[in-house]
Amino acid sequence: MEIIQGMTNHTTVTEFILLGFRDHRELQCLLFVVFLLIYLVTVVGNLGMILIIKTDSRLHTPMYFFLSNLSLVDFCYSSVIAPKMLVNFWLEHPAISFNGCATQFFFFGSFAGIEGFLLAVMAYDRYVAICKPLLYVVTMSPHINIILVLITYLAGFINAAIHTGFTFQLSFCGSNVINHFFCDTPPLLKLSCSDTHINEVVIFAFASFNELSCLLTILVSYLYILIAILRIPSTEGRHKAFSTCASHLMVVTLFFGTILFMYLRPSSSYSMDQDKIVSVFYTVIIPMLNPLIYSLRNKEVQTSLGKLLKRS
Repeated sequence: MEIIQGMTNHTTVTEFILLGFRDHRELQCLLFVVFLLIYLVTVVGNLGMILIIKTDSRLHTPMYFFLSNLSLVDFCYSSVIAPKMLVNFWLEHPAISFNGCATQFFFFGSFAGIEGFLLAVMAYDRYVAICKPLLYVVTMSPHINIILVLITYLAGFINAAIHTGFTFQLSFCGSNVINHFFCDTPPLLKLSCSDTHINEVVIFAFASFNELSCLLTILVSYLYILIAILRIPSTEGRHKAFSTCASHLMVVTLFFGTILFMYLRPSSSYSMDQDKIVSVFYTVIIPMLNPLIYSLRNKEVQTSLGKLLKRS
């Protein structure tokens, strides 16, 4: 393991070393193949979902409009991490420039934030569809949908810009070796020789507000949805109403569960080896699972996929 010492402050640091999974050298080839396959499934699954929704006019509804944006975000935020990680498996000197690290940090934070906001918007969409069906066409009009999506993107980019600014104004005067496979908040804060207390407070405050506001929107929406479903007299009707929400609930649980575990903890409880495993789950595996969850549990998507394959 090669350790390269950094300079006295962040203005003279030119690169960081991403250790990745070098502590498991005997598994390098196997891990490379596994992560490559996962990334290929992620790309095909998410871009395929976007193509299916775009080509089938029956899927031109608010729910699928938001789902296509979710697939785009999953593709983007996985692509910010996976290609660099895969290349680093074969490099003796797996370096990333200071500016490259800041760029990766910014775009990953942006797309991860956008995903959280999108999941909240999708919960609100399901609430209107089930609880206020007569007002659905007006409330979730194409114009409103576009505005909601633009707001999620704007909020994600602003949030990431604040985190990036606070993190990369720190001094890095010791080792510049990042014990991770990408530029993430906990290992960068550990690496800094500055007082990171303000950064930790700001990150905790923003993460708490963003994640908890999204979760609150989702929980309130589903509380009203549950009440509405229980009022449906037929078992078949209740099952049909709930099935439209089941996939979204699974995605919400996976995404927010890992995000809350990663970022809303005291810094003293961070373990780099443990966090690398958790990070693999939400940076690489969840973007692969999302299109599979929605396609395997959605008859409309399955029908559209079948027709697209027949045409091909």
